[in-house]
Amino acid sequence: MFRKFLTAAAVVLATPLAAEPIKFAVTDVEGLEALQQEFAAFETALENKTGLEIELFPVSSRTSAVEALNQGKVDLVLTGPAEYVVIKELSSAQIVVAWQRPNYYAQIVTMTEGDIKSVSDLKGKIVTFGSVGSTFQHLGPAQVLSDFGLAYASDYQPQIISRNVAIEALIRGDVQAVGMNEGHLRRIREAFPDQSFTVIARGRDLPNDILVARNDMDADDLGKIANAFVNDSAELMAAVTKGEDNKKYEGGFFLTKVNDADYDYVREMYKTIGVDTSAFVGE
Repeated sequence: MFRKFLTAAAVVLATPLAAEPIKFAVTDVEGLEALQQEFAAFETALENKTGLEIELFPVSSRTSAVEALNQGKVDLVLTGPAEYVVIKELSSAQIVVAWQRPNYYAQIVTMTEGDIKSVSDLKGKIVTFGSVGSTFQHLGPAQVLSDFGLAYASDYQPQIISRNVAIEALIRGDVQAVGMNEGHLRRIREAFPDQSFTVIARGRDLPNDILVARNDMDADDLGKIANAFVNDSAELMAAVTKGEDNKKYEGGFFLTKVNDADYDYVREMYKTIGVDTSAFVGE
């Protein structure tokens, strides 16, 4: 009996424990269903290229993503540049790879037949921004105006209004300019073919979205994932862009040589609107 017990115990000890799956989160996708719709193909592709089990992990907010990183509940987080600088400060997350978005820049849009012909004409006027804390709807456009010499909430009146409502207000003349990105303007011109919009200021290309890992993630697993983005980038990007919202990455690629200092321009955006990077704007 005792010998049988020892034999059974030896079998248990010799059997390797199943490895925990690598949990992958995205800060701007809410709910597991939406996450699966956008990233299920990528999840499968990354598993095939690394031999690791990948599990999609929904987070309810940017703050919850930080908490999950710090508590070891999530291993990888895909996030935008505005979110990254706060995540970095609050979690010491390490950079894995940047995800390039072509034509990713902020701009200031006015009515072609209106009175606003240059940035200086916006002094004392109302400029609207979209989602609070968003890189290309809020922080980026505010930085564009700052780069052109207009101080936030001093030289003009900033208002946070949803983009569709803001465009209707712009057409009516209730506001004088709207901050947005290139893709938004393209869709707005399609939605309002009888209206003429003009870009009076365009910012520099914004830093890319970025994939980060918790600072104590297993080095071997992280190495396999990083190598996949180098050696199998085309296949992984093809899988990413199967998601409808992920079409924004079409024509882009993964950047493996990324430094934290590349995001100092984003940190300047926070200073421009008068906040620091110790917390997410709007949360």
